[in-house]
Amino acid sequence: MAEQPPDAAAQWDARFSHPAYVYGTQPNDFLVEMASRLPPGGRVLSLGEGEGRNAVYLASLGHAVTAVDASSVGLQKAKQLADERGVNIETRVSDLAHFTFAPEAWDAAIVIFCHLPPALRRRVHGALVKSLRPGGLVLLEAYTPAQLGFRTGGPPVEELLYTAEALREDFAGLELPVLRELTREVREGTLHTGRAAVVQLVGRKAT
Repeated sequence: MAEQPPDAAAQWDARFSHPAYVYGTQPNDFLVEMASRLPPGGRVLSLGEGEGRNAVYLASLGHAVTAVDASSVGLQKAKQLADERGVNIETRVSDLAHFTFAPEAWDAAIVIFCHLPPALRRRVHGALVKSLRPGGLVLLEAYTPAQLGFRTGGPPVEELLYTAEALREDFAGLELPVLRELTREVREGTLHTGRAAVVQLVGRKAT
């Protein structure tokens, strides 16, 4: 994604060009666990959506979902999955370094295994806070540096991995009813598979 080599989008396009859904078609477990916290029928932004599994799930719950990813190939598969499931999603092909976060535009945002370089991560997360409406939520799951010992998915570079401490700083403007690091089984397609070290966050903007 953003602030990565110029061919990063092409690399993701190549990954997603596989006929199978490389991260599967079922939603992320943490998202499913926390989905009931989302405002009913809200406008939801999904960053780094990839092939659509999470956006399609949220659309099936009645949310109006906008899926953002640098890969046009991934988002084409997202649209296909939405059609197969009988739901509608909006897609936007964009590098997150250039995505416009309109103020107070979203009821919720999800950031699932969307790993960014530190400076960009802080900038995107800060913009995301401002783009939430009062009472809006962020749901985030990412790999921690301990994931380097598991090698079951995620970037193999420590600076692209997240910690609870870093996320607490990024989302300092939000209430954080959930912020935890843990080890769990992640089974998402062929590229996230096995024991994994993750950080999970639920952030809420004050009303």
